[in-house]
Amino acid sequence: MKEARYFYVPNAAQATELPLEEARHAVSVLRLKAGDEIFLMDGEGSFYQANVTLAATKHCMYDIVKALPQQKTWKGHVHLAIAPTKMMDRMEWMIEKMTEVGFDEITFLDCRFSERKKLRIDRLEKIVIAAMKQSRKAWKPVVHPIMSFQDFVNQQREGGLYIAHCYTEIARKDFLSEIQQANDQQDITMLVGPEGDFSMDEVKQALEKGFSSVSLGQNRLRTETAGLVSIVMSQVVKRVL
Repeated sequence: MKEARYFYVPNAAQATELPLEEARHAVSVLRLKAGDEIFLMDGEGSFYQANVTLAATKHCMYDIVKALPQQKTWKGHVHLAIAPTKMMDRMEWMIEKMTEVGFDEITFLDCRFSERKKLRIDRLEKIVIAAMKQSRKAWKPVVHPIMSFQDFVNQQREGGLYIAHCYTEIARKDFLSEIQQANDQQDITMLVGPEGDFSMDEVKQALEKGFSSVSLGQNRLRTETAGLVSIVMSQVVKRVL
């Protein structure tokens, strides 16, 4: 039995052809030909069973056989806002694993102690798409470019708002306990700071905007670990049983 081949095609139900990069992979690497079965994912909650109708050097066309709507495996909307690390490979690893676990949205923050001010969003998008296909995720997480910490916390948001930090002089509640006590349909927005943590002023500003001060446990975590752990905890609480 052949392994099912999945391809990411935005608006797959309306399109008739794989995007160029996906077409090159299908034709040049997988050697697909007319009549072969493929599966499409639109990133918005649906898979599609399809058959290849044309396989050329830069083109792979298809006909949809059946729509396969998917059930989201977690409740609510999970949004991580995180300051990127100086070494970008650590962020790339994090976003790949987060996609495999499942989340909805990520925003990168420019904080007072941030060591990285620029990102290649196109590269992160490719990592997300590859992880989606590998883990069979029907929803594509939204990846936002860097924005200032102040602009982010000033935006109006619904649901549970949390900021993880290491300042012992500011009371912190356990993040896992907090989201376990909340409505499991409630959206979650989590702030994770840079390798030097948020500044004290940034923490106070977030608290003034309605964010709750939380801890991710007794261990001191690196930035990318903290980001991933917050997503895993959210999934444990919000998974659809």
